[in-house]
Amino acid sequence: MPEFFIVFALAIALGWPLGRYLAAVMRGTAMRGDRLFTPIERTLYRVLGINPQQDMGWQAYAAAFLCSNLLLALLVFAIFMSQAWLPLNPNQAPNMRWDLALHTMVSFLTNTNQQHYSGQAQLSFFAHMTGVVGLQVITPMMGLAVVVATLRGLFGGRGSAPEHVDGVRAQVDLGNFWVDVIRPTLRFMLPLCLLWSLLLTSQGVPATLQGGPVVTPVDASANMVEQKIPLGPVAPMVAAKQLGTNGGGWYGPNSSVPLENPTPVSNVLQMLAIVLIPVSVIFMLAPLTGRRKFGGLVFAVMLGMSLLSAGLAMWSEAHSASSTSLALMEGKEVRLGADTSALWAALTTQTSNGSVNAMHDSLAPLTGLVTIGNMLINAIWGGVGCGLQQFLVYLLLSVFLAGLMTGRTPELFGRKIEAAEVRLLAVLVLLQPLLLLGLTALTLAVPGLSGISNPGYHGISQVLYEFTSAFANNGSGFEGLADASYWWNLSCSLVLALGRYPALLIPLVIAALLAGKRATPDSGAALQIETPTFALTLVAVVLILTLLQFMPVLVLGPVAEHLSMLAP
Repeated sequence: MPEFFIVFALAIALGWPLGRYLAAVMRGTAMRGDRLFTPIERTLYRVLGINPQQDMGWQAYAAAFLCSNLLLALLVFAIFMSQAWLPLNPNQAPNMRWDLALHTMVSFLTNTNQQHYSGQAQLSFFAHMTGVVGLQVITPMMGLAVVVATLRGLFGGRGSAPEHVDGVRAQVDLGNFWVDVIRPTLRFMLPLCLLWSLLLTSQGVPATLQGGPVVTPVDASANMVEQKIPLGPVAPMVAAKQLGTNGGGWYGPNSSVPLENPTPVSNVLQMLAIVLIPVSVIFMLAPLTGRRKFGGLVFAVMLGMSLLSAGLAMWSEAHSASSTSLALMEGKEVRLGADTSALWAALTTQTSNGSVNAMHDSLAPLTGLVTIGNMLINAIWGGVGCGLQQFLVYLLLSVFLAGLMTGRTPELFGRKIEAAEVRLLAVLVLLQPLLLLGLTALTLAVPGLSGISNPGYHGISQVLYEFTSAFANNGSGFEGLADASYWWNLSCSLVLALGRYPALLIPLVIAALLAGKRATPDSGAALQIETPTFALTLVAVVLILTLLQFMPVLVLGPVAEHLSMLAP
């Protein structure tokens, strides 16, 4: 229980100054670190052939985002397919099979880190340090860049509002994608990763290029006389994976392995890192846009949902752990306590992190329901940038629906939400259930596809969880699936991509459409969104659009499993 208060208190206390600093970084404000960072940035711009002063509309911004992702995809896929022939491979990790390499590449490219492999056994140090950690640093900053560009569109661009020509607003400057990625990477993400890496190393998390010692286990048997302890540059990867809401782990079981998470202090540091940057992004909102009330609305709604989710998870796990069923303790964290495992499970699914310190497959059914619900919402805190982007989708839908219900003009900051914007929002609303429900039904209906370890209600939860985790770009899983198969690798690769790119780019297009409309002065006829009443409306819309439409499959899965446990 103390960890609950410590983590949230530290996240808010540190997130506020970090958010203000991040806003200054994204605005290009002059700061003390310019002497150090500006020469590095200029060198990168010259090497990449970038003009940092070049403005971009939404088309150019989206094209730069997609082209950079395509280039990274080809490079990382090649590394995974050839790692056996590359340096820094002391554990002799073989080349990945093509479908596993494809899934792993897409997973890390989409800031998901869904692992269908065991990290320490199937990836070389070189693949970890470049293809994995490299993407863990850069992809969160890409998500941040896109949401900042979206905010510029919603709030009139970086400079003064452009003039209208014949009643049509000129194209709004959304910034420069390359600048928006490079500046926060150098000035924000890398320094934080370095600091957290040092803090974790001080707690005993390995940070070495040595392959690890060979030891004799205390329970050695005839079949296993010696065992190799896998080490490596673990601390830098853990720092990057947690701070960037990447998830996954150097080790297959992630932070439930004592080497990756050795002490209660390292446990708190990692839980804090999971939410620190998403919270900072919300605190960035007010200074970046100049609307303090709007920033307060977003923070209050997200914090309220976060506290409720974490409280429910901890209550459910404590309630189940006190039952007479010893099976519920299988896979639980016993070094640090079941409460901490439940809190971690809530935080890692409230964000798009997905790392674990206990097996989610062993969570109580209602705790599993909470984690699935968190990922279906995907905007309690969400990923770096991506969570706020998804929140803006809910905000736009809420404004439109509330306007229709109250007879007020559905407009956001003086710009009307009309048919074109609603059609784009409908794509995002329908994409999630079509993919998740359709693929879950297909996987369960075709013999041999699912590879589930439990044929009952829990098996349904396992399949639903895997696809939900992929679409939410979370990466955690109800382990027990035979997920290193062609079906799971290819189907999840599709869901991973469709869960990230439309959710990032469609709001960017909507922001550009709204920016092209003439803003009307505030009036009594317009819907007021910066109020407690609208905040409650927003939460209701989130619950209706995400949880109720999945109610049948949730009843067949975690709810039915919980009820079956209560049966005499």
